[in-house]
Amino acid sequence: MAAGSHAHGSEAPASKNSKGQAAAQLSIQLNNDRMTLAITKVPQVYLYGVIDAGAPQRFEAMVQQGKIPVGSDIYLDASDGDLHAGMALGRLFRKSAMVTHLGTPRRSRLATKVSKAATCVGACSYAYFGGLYRWAPTGSDRIGLPSYHAMAAQTSEEVAAYLKEMDIDLGPFNTQLATSRDPVLWLTTDLLISTGLANNARLPLTVQSSLSPPAPSVTLDQVDRNGRHRLVIQCRPGQLTITSFDMVGAAAARDILRRGTRAYIEINRQETLLQPSGGARAVDDSLTMTHDYPPTQIGHLLLARTIGAWVDGKNKSFRNGFLFELDPVRDDLKKYYSACWKAAPWPTD
Repeated sequence: MAAGSHAHGSEAPASKNSKGQAAAQLSIQLNNDRMTLAITKVPQVYLYGVIDAGAPQRFEAMVQQGKIPVGSDIYLDASDGDLHAGMALGRLFRKSAMVTHLGTPRRSRLATKVSKAATCVGACSYAYFGGLYRWAPTGSDRIGLPSYHAMAAQTSEEVAAYLKEMDIDLGPFNTQLATSRDPVLWLTTDLLISTGLANNARLPLTVQSSLSPPAPSVTLDQVDRNGRHRLVIQCRPGQLTITSFDMVGAAAARDILRRGTRAYIEINRQETLLQPSGGARAVDDSLTMTHDYPPTQIGHLLLARTIGAWVDGKNKSFRNGFLFELDPVRDDLKKYYSACWKAAPWPTD
């Protein structure tokens, strides 16, 4: 049987067909050894080979047995297979908030040399789309959409429903997929991220605005694998405040405060506002800080590409916080800028 729980990455033999030949099917390697769990907190699960019709059932059985818990890291390497099985795997990934990557399984030192590059095409790419968090490929790993699958998807209600369920939009690729002479449209890392097909462990940034005087405010929220993060900007006559909330849990917030020595706001990846000692606080499940910001600099703030809130420690490797990419919410921030100017105009000198 190809699927199994292997604490150190060993693999069970593949099943055989009626003629005694090895059956083409998806192999499942579960790495849940002590070192892996110490680093990643969850098992690393490698799915590789051919996505066969029975793959979802074997994977689901391991989930039900508790071998593959919620939030596990799923690494995919499959270039052929059953499209319906790929979508069924994707639904299982999303149901358990799993994280999809591309990657090849661990091999023993005695194993024959194999390629370290992972390839994910067709059924595999649809399974990849099921990850709640989807990491774009790195190095020589590749993910692609076969033209014939994509064109079939345009007339398939089942595939269209799946993509809608996963909040995946292949619209930007329709023309290329329909006209390409190549059998596969390979998706670059930049393209995956810019179109939202990959989110690198972050859900989309959301905005809520209160634009009425006397104190207009805008709230930015984002959920990622490490928790929920929030930034509230509020303007009043002569005053602009930025309040950050890093909702990592009460215990984690207290631990960050205990180990942290510096807290600050970062704008365009540059440290901008250093919080005075003791300014960061643990409140309920959040690490929170409030900063005063010069009202005359609100344009610089709201037109920034990124904004973040961080806590550093004595050890440079200790850094906790979050970073928001602001381009997707630029229009909302421009509206907020106008509301602040009307409610609390700042000097123009």
